[in-house]
Amino acid sequence: MSNISPIIHIVDDDPSVCRALKRLLRSWGMQARSFSSGPEFLSALGSSPDVDCSVIDVQMPGMTGLEVQEQMQRAGMDLPVIFITAHEEEGVEDRAFKSGAAGFLRKPFSDEVLVGLIRNAMQRRRRASVQ
Repeated sequence: MSNISPIIHIVDDDPSVCRALKRLLRSWGMQARSFSSGPEFLSALGSSPDVDCSVIDVQMPGMTGLEVQEQMQRAGMDLPVIFITAHEEEGVEDRAFKSGAAGFLRKPFSDEVLVGLIRNAMQRRRRASVQ
């Protein structure tokens, strides 16, 4: 692993979740930036190509996390996505994985599990870019 801290983007409409995840990721040596909506994240993503992974809430007003992922794919952005949710909605987890999600967690979740998913997603992305 390089000396450069990984950059993780968090997309969640709940400011307390964003703050908590930023603190968590920073405590694990990662840089974190948060966004309160899908459109805000997507517009920033175009000007921030060095992102290593994104953690996106499934249920947000205006644009769901799955819709954010679809927009990223249409734009050709190859960025690992880990979805988080507090809702039990049938079929959402399957849809997320079928569209290429690197992980799916229900709130509340273990800090270590989230960090492990992020690290695994970044490793898979690095291996794929070398091939």
